[in-house]
Amino acid sequence: MRINLASVLVDDQEKGRRFYTEVLGFQQKHDIPVGGPRWLTVVSPQDPDGTELVLEPSGHPAAGPFKEALVADGIPWTSFAVDDVDAEYERLRDLGVRFTQEPTDMGPVTTAVLDDTCGNLIQIAQQTGE
Repeated sequence: MRINLASVLVDDQEKGRRFYTEVLGFQQKHDIPVGGPRWLTVVSPQDPDGTELVLEPSGHPAAGPFKEALVADGIPWTSFAVDDVDAEYERLRDLGVRFTQEPTDMGPVTTAVLDDTCGNLIQIAQQTGE
């Protein structure tokens, strides 16, 4: 068994597509109309046949309060691995991305947390040791 799909709830799929591809650097894999919302996925350019991230519409009544509670408590929805958190933080900050947590050493990982502009906090993490 392996992970095939993961989801992130986005307030606007097109806005999410632009942020996740043009800013974060993922590649669009699928964009299939399914009667209003789209089946919209992105993948890492380093692993185009790997796990797909579904940019899931957050129209369900529970989605808004759930996302708001996570953001209010500073909890990231998900985490993406990077080779160098400091470099990625600088690159994204230069593109205008807002961070709620600057790069922080947490022992075996260094993390930073960004606002994806679609109602989520997203963590980027670099493995730094044991």
